[in-house]
Amino acid sequence: MPDTADLTPGPLTVEEQHHLRMVAASMIPANAELGLPGANDSPIFADILEAAAPDGAGVRLALRFLDETSGGNFAALDAGSQAAMAEKFRIDHPNQFILLVSIVVRCYYRDDRVMRWLSMEPRPPFPLGFELKQGDWSLLDPVRARPRLYREVP
Repeated sequence: MPDTADLTPGPLTVEEQHHLRMVAASMIPANAELGLPGANDSPIFADILEAAAPDGAGVRLALRFLDETSGGNFAALDAGSQAAMAEKFRIDHPNQFILLVSIVVRCYYRDDRVMRWLSMEPRPPFPLGFELKQGDWSLLDPVRARPRLYREVP
């Protein structure tokens, strides 16, 4: 198990950024045929770094576990070995795996180029919002008819 004594919060080192960029590229590689960038594309990766900053210690730990699982250096492995080690990492360290995947995927799918490819307008869902099909509001009548389950705060 890696030494966790120096897993302080804060920005990632240059080496950690390099490793994270390699991990992002292995998760979502570029697809020239479709004209889609990989998750290691500069604007997307800048967003990944910003999203990773609040949980720098967790990302740092995940990268260390991934390197440990890979025999020392995940970034140095070929693509096939990276995929095998990523699967082993997913099984051995599911919380750290979920942390890395959630950051990379969230940032990738909010990139304007990816949104356009998905035929979505590249904008946040609010303030314009999206039209939602109205449901049957009468389904809430039994809930509304129940007595209060809380007490009023003065």
